[in-house]
Amino acid sequence: MAGVRNEAFEAWLRSHQMSVGELTSLVNTAIGELTGRDGTVNDRHIFKLLSGEHRSPNALLRTALEKVTDRTSGELGFVPRGTKKSSPPPGPEDDPLYRRALLTAATAAGVSVTVPAVGGPRRQRLTSNDVEALKAELAAWTSVESMYGGTPELEKRAAEITDKVITLQQGHTASARIRSELYTVAAAFSNSAMWAAIDGRRTSAEYHLDRTIRLAGLSGDHATEFRVWGHASTLFRQLSRPTDALAAAERSHASPITRRDPLFASLAMSRLAVNHAVLADGRSAMRYLDLAQKALDRADPNKHRPAWVGFYDQAELDHLAMLTRMQLRHWPDAERHAHRSLAYLQPGLQRNGALVRANLAVTQLSQRDLEQAVDTARGITEGMMKHARVRGLLNSFTEQVAALAPRSPEARDWQAQYRTVIA
Repeated sequence: MAGVRNEAFEAWLRSHQMSVGELTSLVNTAIGELTGRDGTVNDRHIFKLLSGEHRSPNALLRTALEKVTDRTSGELGFVPRGTKKSSPPPGPEDDPLYRRALLTAATAAGVSVTVPAVGGPRRQRLTSNDVEALKAELAAWTSVESMYGGTPELEKRAAEITDKVITLQQGHTASARIRSELYTVAAAFSNSAMWAAIDGRRTSAEYHLDRTIRLAGLSGDHATEFRVWGHASTLFRQLSRPTDALAAAERSHASPITRRDPLFASLAMSRLAVNHAVLADGRSAMRYLDLAQKALDRADPNKHRPAWVGFYDQAELDHLAMLTRMQLRHWPDAERHAHRSLAYLQPGLQRNGALVRANLAVTQLSQRDLEQAVDTARGITEGMMKHARVRGLLNSFTEQVAALAPRSPEARDWQAQYRTVIA
């Protein structure tokens, strides 16, 4: 059935002088990066989006299109499923940290598995289609979190899907392979809820950790267990339990996946470096940083991996090296790693960039470069200043500014600006 032609999507193609075939190829590549499996989109899918016959691509296709075009779904003329075609396309939220339009597109795009009502007809057997639908939604969730951080909405959504998968497991039959894959997906969503809580510094993270560890154990998936213990290490460090944090990081490093893939080994060792630095073991910290860099240099960048590990690259290694150096009070080296991290940072990772800049400001202030430190802090967008982890760093930074130069114009101007933003 013909629809109203999507002029916004067509205008993007025209302005970039890109054919439908070229866009299809880029979209399939993006899907491969998100899911670890090649995309199956064909030219006909794109033509239907252009003609307006389809105005609501599913979550995975929508996320891939946003990744390729660097536009939101609303800017491309798409609407969430369930919206009437005569309705205007939704616009982005003013606050990028809570872009509910993008979140709605990811969670309401028709890929959710529906749980039958109690007493209703039972589906006899779960299949790979159920697993793929959940993986598509997980890819969309990961894409949003990577850009904007762990909002309460994202935590709630991940926890809800975890409940849904557990319910499916109890009420349906499945082969051993499908059941294992569903436990893996459930653990991934539960871990995502935990990470969102960690990122937002919310106390619910500990609840999610207990459930995630159980689900990861049932899955038997090494990558999932690696991820869970890595995030547990971050949580324990946040809770001022450095010995537990190191033990969790060592558990992650012991995963068989670190022996098969140097990228996972590099991530594990860079986290070990941070934890040893927290415990003032500078020698071990420096050794693990060196090993982490060597492992990353050996890693195949084209190897298919789970979508969630896509954040780890040279920028993230330098980010963790910066944190390690800061713990050891090696301020010039920490500043050097911060600049390197920003130089390599993937476009769109606003939360990560804000964290690096906040820490960079601290390293500059620790070297008594007040003017440069304040300029660096001002480079963080107001939306990201409100992010829980960024705000925690900037609160400490503001206290240090006041202690170092309470009467300086830079200190007064920064304090006034920051109070206005977080008020």
